[in-house]
Amino acid sequence: MGRTETRLDELDLAILTAMHEYQKAGILELSRRTRVARATVQSRIARMEEAGVIASYDPHIDVTAAGFDVQAFVTLEIAQGALDAVAADLEAIAGVLEAYATTGSQDVLCRIGADSHAGLQSVLLSIDRSAAVVRSHSVIVLSTVVPSRTLPLLRTLTPTGTSKAPAYRHS
Repeated sequence: MGRTETRLDELDLAILTAMHEYQKAGILELSRRTRVARATVQSRIARMEEAGVIASYDPHIDVTAAGFDVQAFVTLEIAQGALDAVAADLEAIAGVLEAYATTGSQDVLCRIGADSHAGLQSVLLSIDRSAAVVRSHSVIVLSTVVPSRTLPLLRTLTPTGTSKAPAYRHS
């Protein structure tokens, strides 16, 4: 399904904020919290889903709480033109939580998780076995300083005008 670009307005931001703060809320509860009609909330959410703004409803899982106390960031230098190959290799390693192609002297940044230092070493060795990986460098996470978040960034947007919804009209 193709995604369309969308500009968020004040109501969209209010709905996203309510969805973030009340993650188990359904459409009716979001309607109450944003003070707009249920159909309006439903159509706004559908539009944001279609545009890819709302990318998932997966639960946020804290891997540390689940027993994977050791996390690290790993940068990879890969063979030229080998991004697809390394992506396939990384996807096959359960301890690779996420990976990004990057600019600079390193080509890929990964976040990995393990249940112990021995588990971390096992994941690192698995990564290094990829024929596409020329060199790797890892740093162990000691603690989370700022957890993953999106709302502060979204709040910096200049909304695209005012909503037609009564609760969001400006006088």
